[in-house]
Amino acid sequence: MLQHVLQACYDAGVARVVVVVGHGKNEVMASFEHDKRITWVEQTEQLGTGHAARMCKTELEKHPGDVFILAGDGPMIRGEVLKTLRQAHHDEKAAASMATAVLDDPYGYGRIIRDTAGDFVEIIEQADATPAQREIKEVFPSYYCVKTTELLHTFTKLKNENAKGEYYLTDIYGILRAEGKKIAAVQAVTAEDVMAANDRTQLAEVDAIMQERIQRTIRNNGVTIVSPVNTYIEAGVTIEQDTVIQPFTFIGRDSRIGRDSVVGPFACVPRESVVRDGTAVSGNVTSDMTSLGGG
Repeated sequence: MLQHVLQACYDAGVARVVVVVGHGKNEVMASFEHDKRITWVEQTEQLGTGHAARMCKTELEKHPGDVFILAGDGPMIRGEVLKTLRQAHHDEKAAASMATAVLDDPYGYGRIIRDTAGDFVEIIEQADATPAQREIKEVFPSYYCVKTTELLHTFTKLKNENAKGEYYLTDIYGILRAEGKKIAAVQAVTAEDVMAANDRTQLAEVDAIMQERIQRTIRNNGVTIVSPVNTYIEAGVTIEQDTVIQPFTFIGRDSRIGRDSVVGPFACVPRESVVRDGTAVSGNVTSDMTSLGGG
């Protein structure tokens, strides 16, 4: 899941990332040890999102521009949405901005409170919302874009006077608005983008949508996928034009398939494989094979 969030950041032009880790940190860090764009920060106490962001204070002080703040468990995030958020942030000359979504079932999300003019007022968390506020459909799925100086300023003013006794990072918007600073709230996140994987059923639903996104991108690049429902392609795969993917095929992450090739039927291409132009692949390819020659 974290890989998809990171990729969205990189697609939006982010050059440097700070990732907050806690339980299971060693396994997470080991999975991304090759990515030198990441700085790791540990949160030893689970005191809320505001506290997690505050753990990054030293790193943030090195970066005087704008910063995205995102949840690490939202794999459906897209780089184009982050670009839209950043553009709105700049166009509005805002101190802090957010991308929001409108959901049929907003349960569990912070609700967006607007005034009669439609301007942002505050975010009310589910646990602190009144029955009327819980009927609001516009929610905040944790897509932040904030001036770093303003973010650092709000850290000293965050309080944990709420139902959970946590420091909510969402409170930064209310703090800045009370000081007369500009807050931009743009509806840019689809209901699909908000989907999370909190149980195995949700994981299957998210995976199916992600698979459609991956295959759609590959098809748009001139590749034929004969039976999408019987094909599974992991993220990061590159397939060149005029290649055909036959049914019952698996292609592992970060593999590269050349032009005018045929993969399948009943093919398994392991992760990080290279299939040269004009190659026909069928059956299982053993994991110790890193390159397949063309014919």
